[in-house]
Amino acid sequence: MRLDLLDRHSRLDSPVHRQPAAAKLFVAVALVLTTVLLPVSQPAGFAIVAAALLVVAALSRIPPVFLAKRLLLLEPIALGVAGLAVFQPDGWRVFAVVMVRTNLCLLTMILLSNTTPFAGLLSVLQRLRVPSLLVTTLALMYRYLFVLVDEVGRMSRARASRAFSVRRGMAWWSQAGIVGQLFIRSTERAERIYAAMCARGWQ
Repeated sequence: MRLDLLDRHSRLDSPVHRQPAAAKLFVAVALVLTTVLLPVSQPAGFAIVAAALLVVAALSRIPPVFLAKRLLLLEPIALGVAGLAVFQPDGWRVFAVVMVRTNLCLLTMILLSNTTPFAGLLSVLQRLRVPSLLVTTLALMYRYLFVLVDEVGRMSRARASRAFSVRRGMAWWSQAGIVGQLFIRSTERAERIYAAMCARGWQ
């Protein structure tokens, strides 16, 4: 089981990692709000935010290749959000602005999650009086995400050991079957976990 799926570099020793989790969360939220609220007529503001993120990335000692790969992995989200602007008047200009905003926000969250252990973020949320049900749900989602990834790995290896065709169509069909089976197994696992928690008095 991979225990570093989301926060692989969150326990490095760097000036950024040593800062309190609450301070990093506050700065990250402030940067996201600043990026979202910056007027389009002030491109220098976006440049300042980008420069600040690059400085934080350098101080955190997280490999730049890792950050680039994570950003590319989340790029479909940015394209999906910005793609809605293409159909508006002056669509391509709005598309570029939304892409810049979204990528800056994504990079902020990537840096936050990889410089702060997830348990530290949950602890901050508890101190901020976030409803305990929401905090517990986030903790369970984080914990069982690794279980699901491990399950996908086992299913993929099992399917590969039984499938001898290398045609692309068969590969897509195989992946679709894995996704369907994963959904069924995840639903069954969630029901078992909920029944076990209720049996132990969880409300």
